[in-house]
Order: sequence, then C-alpha cells, then structure tokens
Amino acid sequence: MSTETHPAAKYNRVLLKISGEALMGDQGYGLHPPTVSRIAHEVKSVRDLGVEICMVIGGGNIFRGLAGSAQGMERTTADYMGMLATVMNALAMQSALEGLGVFTRVISAIPMDQVCEPYIRRRAVRHLEKKRVCIFAAGTGNPYFTTDTAATLRANEMSCEAIFKGTKVDGVYDKDPKKFDDAKRYDTVSYDEVLQKNLGVMDASAIALARDNNKPIIVFSLDEPGGFRGILAGEGTYTKVQG
Repeated sequence: MSTETHPAAKYNRVLLKISGEALMGDQGYGLHPPTVSRIAHEVKSVRDLGVEICMVIGGGNIFRGLAGSAQGMERTTADYMGMLATVMNALAMQSALEGLGVFTRVISAIPMDQVCEPYIRRRAVRHLEKKRVCIFAAGTGNPYFTTDTAATLRANEMSCEAIFKGTKVDGVYDKDPKKFDDAKRYDTVSYDEVLQKNLGVMDASAIALARDNNKPIIVFSLDEPGGFRGILAGEGTYTKVQG
C-alpha cells in the first residue's frame, strides 16, 4: 500500500459506496447523466487530494434482486440480474470520470472481458497505487450477498482505511429524520449498536464483516456539494461507525 500522505487528507485510501438510486437524480428509474457527472466531480476532487479511491455502486436504479425475487423470480437468477445492473452503473461512472481526465478501471467479479477487467486483487491494488479509480462491479460475484457486503469485502481486500457510505441524509439517526422531527443524529456509533438497534446503515453481514476487521464506516450525505472532500479534509457532518 502507498504510504504517501497528502497533508490535506485524513485517509490515504478509501472505498466509496453509493446506491444505484443515487444515480437516478429526480427520476424514478435508470441513470440521470447530470447526477452521475456531479458525483464524478466529487470523486475527482478527492482524488485530487492524493487519496486513492475504490468505488462500489449498487444496481437498484435498474434492477434489484430482492424485488425480483419477491415477484416470483428465482432468487439466484434475480440476484445475478442485479449484479449485471451494477456493471452498467459502473461503466456510466467510468465514462463520467474519464471525461474529467480521471483514469478509471471497472473491475467485475463476473468475468466479461469485452467491457471490464476480471477481479484480480494484486492488479487492483496496483491500479490504486497508480492513482486510478477502481470501480468494483457485480457485487461479490455470488447471489445472496448485497453490494454493501461487496463494498466491505473489497475495502478489506484493498486495505482501505475507511468505507464512505454516501446516502440521502448526513449520518446515522435513531429513527428516520424525514418522518420524525425529533430524530437524533449520532456522531459515532458502535457496530454492535447498529446491529442491535437495526439502524439500517448497511445490512447485517456487511456490518459484521466491518466489525471483525475493525474497518470504520463513515456515513454522510452525497447530496451535500463538496461533502466527500470536506470529510476527508476533516470537516463536514457525518456519523462514524466504529468499534
């Protein structure tokens, strides 16, 4: 792992996890190119601090395996369709980042050599050391595992110092802040508390994997312009999930 530290950044290597829905903008489905471009600018601004960045993007804006399964589709098939949706999102983000001059690699857990690289850990680490953004697609390559779990797995494999979970709200609350005016935001919260109170940061297997490897999760608002960069510079509002 690169030991080069940028004076303005709190971390050298991070993983950014965003949902597929984050790419929809105000639409009800699919990709909203101006929103994809805005997120790409956020990623570039952090990359410009000298931070090495991996990304995992969900596929819920195109297809969600659990929803397909609920409608009678076989769960395994539905999950594979969801994984393919994440590849489409990763390619869209790659296009937006490269349009900004950021070298990017899409790395898929399901081999599809015509459109992206297969996942080889050492090669991915080398890309990061060369300051390329690595977008990990197709989840873990296995059904029954979410992209949250894939993000935690890749963050561990890449020796990332933290997982940044971009959401619609500026942290973790004791209840839904959009429904309850008296909802309280946590500055820090433990992995066990997230699991016991079912706080909905990530699914239980992702939280357990982060806890077992002592990988902090920073939950912040992706809708806040400059929020991602601000947190890395030691500012901004967020919740840190840690031991």
